Amino acid sequence: MLVPYGPDGQYCYSAKGVNIVYRPFHTMRESKSETQPHRSRAGVVVTWDGRLDNRSELEQQLSLKLEGGSPDVLIVAAAYEQWGRECLSKLIGDWALSVWTPKDQSLILAKDPIGTRPLYYARTDASVTWSSLLDPLVLLADRPYELSREYIAGWLSLFPAAHLTPYAGIDSVPPSSFVHVTKDSLKVSKYWDFEAIQQIRYRTDSEYEEHFRTVFGQAVRRRLHSDLPVLAELSGGMDSSSIVCVADALIEAGASAVPRLDTISYYSDSEPNWDERPYFERVEDKRGRTGFHIDAGMQPEGLFQFPRECFAVSPGSGRAADLRFATCLRSGGYRVLLSGIGGDEITGGVPTPKPELEDLLARGRLRLLARQLKAWALSRRKPWIHLLFEAIRGFLPESLLGVSEYGRPAPWLHTEFIKHHRVALIGYESRLRLSGPLPSFQENLSTLEALRRQLGCQALPRDPLYEKRYPYLDRSFLEFMYAVPREQLVRPRQRRSLMRRSLLGIVPDEVLQRKRKAFVTRSPMAAIARESADLVALCTDMIASGLELVDADAFRRAIQEAATGREIPIVTLIRTLDLEFWLRGLARASILNPSYRPVPSTSRKARTARTRDGPVALNIGSAS
Repeated sequence: MLVPYGPDGQYCYSAKGVNIVYRPFHTMRESKSETQPHRSRAGVVVTWDGRLDNRSELEQQLSLKLEGGSPDVLIVAAAYEQWGRECLSKLIGDWALSVWTPKDQSLILAKDPIGTRPLYYARTDASVTWSSLLDPLVLLADRPYELSREYIAGWLSLFPAAHLTPYAGIDSVPPSSFVHVTKDSLKVSKYWDFEAIQQIRYRTDSEYEEHFRTVFGQAVRRRLHSDLPVLAELSGGMDSSSIVCVADALIEAGASAVPRLDTISYYSDSEPNWDERPYFERVEDKRGRTGFHIDAGMQPEGLFQFPRECFAVSPGSGRAADLRFATCLRSGGYRVLLSGIGGDEITGGVPTPKPELEDLLARGRLRLLARQLKAWALSRRKPWIHLLFEAIRGFLPESLLGVSEYGRPAPWLHTEFIKHHRVALIGYESRLRLSGPLPSFQENLSTLEALRRQLGCQALPRDPLYEKRYPYLDRSFLEFMYAVPREQLVRPRQRRSLMRRSLLGIVPDEVLQRKRKAFVTRSPMAAIARESADLVALCTDMIASGLELVDADAFRRAIQEAATGREIPIVTLIRTLDLEFWLRGLARASILNPSYRPVPSTSRKARTARTRDGPVALNIGSAS
């Protein structure tokens, strides 16, 4: 199971009932000289999956004299020997690790503050098992697991909580946390988090702009660390275009030793509101090099089908990679893909004055609040009283406001399922507090948590195999963005104000000044219309209906409405289909308990005979 994800060798550690298998996937020169699991001088066994961005600083603090190109794991092991668990907060980069201490028979599992690398674990009375992959924990277990309904509820909304997996009894190590396992206990603790007390205040805009260029350039440079050519997504939007243009500037200045940076772009001439080609071509003109282009309008037949031979360990993870994308990756030998995920959320891509107005309310700065309300009302062409109410409602309890249209669960979900898992279904919404950190900082952490949940749902790519890196989720960059005043990020008539000002002359003006990209929904709607007959037939015997997750009759009507062009929650509809195909895959693999086979949606007796809010048993043993 590990071989497809770690093709560069195999190393093992085995001693007194502890067995660790490590298979590397090298993306940097330093990792090619490593031997893992690494046993330190004190006998501590460290297994490291990641990229350490502050190597030189740690080497100085630890007074290490390592040869050039020494692997990260040597530095991490030395840091753990000197500082113990306190070292976790000092490790900057994308990483996950395990630390086994034979002396006291204890285990530490930890992940970076963003949660970019997967790490799962399962604990029984007799053992603990952990893995970067979910598959072996599910398929090789010697006990039955149960489906996590809260995970499913989160999957059907804005992604499940970061510590959950689809299986009750298997957990994911939370971001910015460590799991401490001993013979008698298991404890999850947070080792670090962003702090509201860190504030950056300058006298002029130019100082903020210079600082932005420094930390964003550092974030991109860290993710260019590779001895192979790197591929970057280039959509034509500000996020991906800024990454590519800043990376080019770093390479030209000799600040990065990456052999080459290439781009991959998607376009669709069939989507009237998706005119990305002029923008990514403008970036290509600036670079003097054309990247890979993929026509996203050419959707394959059977878009909502999974290969029958493919086992999907989680909803949505069984989809095969686009063959054109796979061909691009293989053609250049790329092992790293840069992604612009997080840019919209972190840099002020959503043009809302809410966080700024909430801050002014919380601090009681009513005169400035009045001025800003007037400025934003003119900019948004909206009455100032409406903007004020939007700011106030963030502090009010939900009982006074009711559920917003955005937060309502899809109408085809089972009523009992909604009743018991409503918090997950509405995206774990939380209310703002007047006391403590400023509301804008609270909003930042809430947005970051949503991004952490999104990353937690992403399965490792396998065919082709590559590592995804996210410059906008760099810890140092996030610390800076959370510490500057909100009015630097977004101003009336100036979405992403700080980012636009800082990157003038680096990113083409056509990209910097473009309007916010439109969301594209025609393609999936067209696919639903094209495949509606098969999808309606799917509703006849839905496993999700038999498990009282979905009302099959209501779901059938939603598919029919979508096929005729009616507006429906399209993302939730697609995820419901992913859920059903995943459940059918579990059934084919004999993992789903036979007593939970699909039943006709019209059988009321069959529906009411099932436990309404109990977990769903899985028969794991037969799949071993």
